[in-house]
Amino acid sequence: MVAHTVTRRKLLLSASALGVASSAPYARLVEPQWLDTTYHRIELTSKPLSRRIRVLHLSDLHASSFVSMSFLERAIEMGLAWWPDLICLTGDFITCNDSCDLGYYRQILRRLSGAAPAFACLGNHDGGLWAGTHRGNSSSSEVVQLLKDSGITLLQNELQPVRFGRQPLQLAGLGDLWSGDAMPAVAYRQYKELPTILLAHNPDTKDVAGECPWDLQLSGHTHGGQVRLLLDGGAFVPVRDKRYLAGLGKWRGRWIYVTRGLGNIRGVRFCCRPELSLLELV
Repeated sequence: MVAHTVTRRKLLLSASALGVASSAPYARLVEPQWLDTTYHRIELTSKPLSRRIRVLHLSDLHASSFVSMSFLERAIEMGLAWWPDLICLTGDFITCNDSCDLGYYRQILRRLSGAAPAFACLGNHDGGLWAGTHRGNSSSSEVVQLLKDSGITLLQNELQPVRFGRQPLQLAGLGDLWSGDAMPAVAYRQYKELPTILLAHNPDTKDVAGECPWDLQLSGHTHGGQVRLLLDGGAFVPVRDKRYLAGLGKWRGRWIYVTRGLGNIRGVRFCCRPELSLLELV
């Protein structure tokens, strides 16, 4: 398991920032509902593709009392309006100490799998060692079943080839880093030399998967900082490598995309809108 530490100063600053934002009606009522749509054109590094592939990337839905099903349904409708070829979801479908209507949630998520091949990895809130010590479920079985019933393929330390016309592609999905479930050696046992997209909830996962071949890592987890005051990184910065807090970046000649995610913790966002990401692979 990868250790993660938060200094007392950072904890106090985060609590202060969340406290300030929580008292502002804009941060509670406006920005968490104000979806931002981003587009990036990405040239994969290993081999040129024979056709363009449109990828809808969603993360950190955090269905809960703070993130309504109607909001998630609206976000998914907006994402599907892009007619993606592939849908990737990178974890935190629930908030571990909150509850949601799983029946309604299944109906919403089925719209994704009904529109395009949909693949997912799990996040730290979805059950496991980390969630079990933070008032959540020590088992991820509930979320695993949710995804199965929704027609979304879960990649838990697995590889999955997929084809778009004559263009083959490979997806690799790793378990959650904080729960000690990220096992790249297990996932890559059946690796083939194909353009590869790595699904990993936490962008820091790159450090344990760096020896494995992949062209693009898709991650969430950071919420982009969630509450950003002045020039700070945000109230919610749960990563060691803060270069990859949000957006598209390069790492060792490969691409990493970190989305700000759809949901939130505690119902606030400030200067950090929820995000729908369309990535066009060329």
